[in-house]
Amino acid sequence: SAYKVGGVHQHTPEIEENIQRITKKEIKLSFIPILAPMPRGILATISATVSADITLTQLQDTFENAYAKEFFIEVLTQGETLQTSSLTGSNGLQIQISLDKRTNKAIIITGIDNLGKGAAGQAIQNANLICGFVENTGLTPVGLHA
Repeated sequence: SAYKVGGVHQHTPEIEENIQRITKKEIKLSFIPILAPMPRGILATISATVSADITLTQLQDTFENAYAKEFFIEVLTQGETLQTSSLTGSNGLQIQISLDKRTNKAIIITGIDNLGKGAAGQAIQNANLICGFVENTGLTPVGLHA
């Protein structure tokens, strides 16, 4: 089930702020987290209006460049489908990029293990940074079912 639909999710302003900081343009997006009948994992679908002249390759390259040095973030290649089961037990986040040229919408689908990245893993990652440890100490981006 989708929850906090209609621009009311608490993370929407944070996502918009970070995209605006990078692009230097005002942006409004729809962020829709989705719960599925599974013991762990969260998918979120994010759509944003883009200029009519942007290509899927440009969009893909932008995300790949932005996250190239991030240990826990994987931008999937075109044609690869995000599967939450591949994230089980990890602190990883996967991003799938699509472009709807008919509506000029970028569609970004993200997935995490909500018991890893979404809770305990995120706490350990933050503690590592605060304590001056290597960010990924004790954590893995690779799921148990990869």
